[in-house]
Amino acid sequence: MTVEVSKVYLLDVSTGDGVEAELRDAIEQAQTDDWAKHWIPAILAAIQDLVARQVPRADWPQSLHWNWPKKIARVQGMLAFPGFSVIAQGITQGLAQLDLTRACQEPSQKGKPLVYVEYLEVAPWNRSELGAAPRLRGVGTVLLTAAVALSHEEGFKGRIGLHSLPQADAFYRKTGMTDLGPDPACQNLRYFEMTVEQARAFFEKEEGR
Repeated sequence: MTVEVSKVYLLDVSTGDGVEAELRDAIEQAQTDDWAKHWIPAILAAIQDLVARQVPRADWPQSLHWNWPKKIARVQGMLAFPGFSVIAQGITQGLAQLDLTRACQEPSQKGKPLVYVEYLEVAPWNRSELGAAPRLRGVGTVLLTAAVALSHEEGFKGRIGLHSLPQADAFYRKTGMTDLGPDPACQNLRYFEMTVEQARAFFEKEEGR
């Protein structure tokens, strides 16, 4: 399988400079290696910090237990479950796994196909909710933009949907997605969808940056 690579840019928070990065339309062994070698130690250190600061367990990011190798292995070789990765400074900065089998719930587009963002996570050192200033900003937006672009390629006209972990609710609201409220069928996580019109506005905003 040929992996498509696109040039994207992130922001170095400490300097304010742009950082060139790769967006790859796959999650490969190098990414799971990075997860094991770099992400896991950073996550364990973040957990120690959360404990030291006496942050209630209920307020910890719920993705800390995610196991990316297991998630990828579960859908390995299945065309309906593509993935994306963002690489910068020689290391994986973010991952996303998608599902092309879902349908819309938002009333104006109910029943139409969409790209469902099953999992989206940025590297621990890029997450302000873990207690430190992120090193790179824009990883999540790059991955979300890739999902919208894939939706267009699949003929879904930019429609995407996802269940948000609580710490990410504000991020998805900023993208202009419709908040359809807590979903009892998915641990009461809030469900967001992006309509065709919202996808167009999202693209225009990102292209204007």
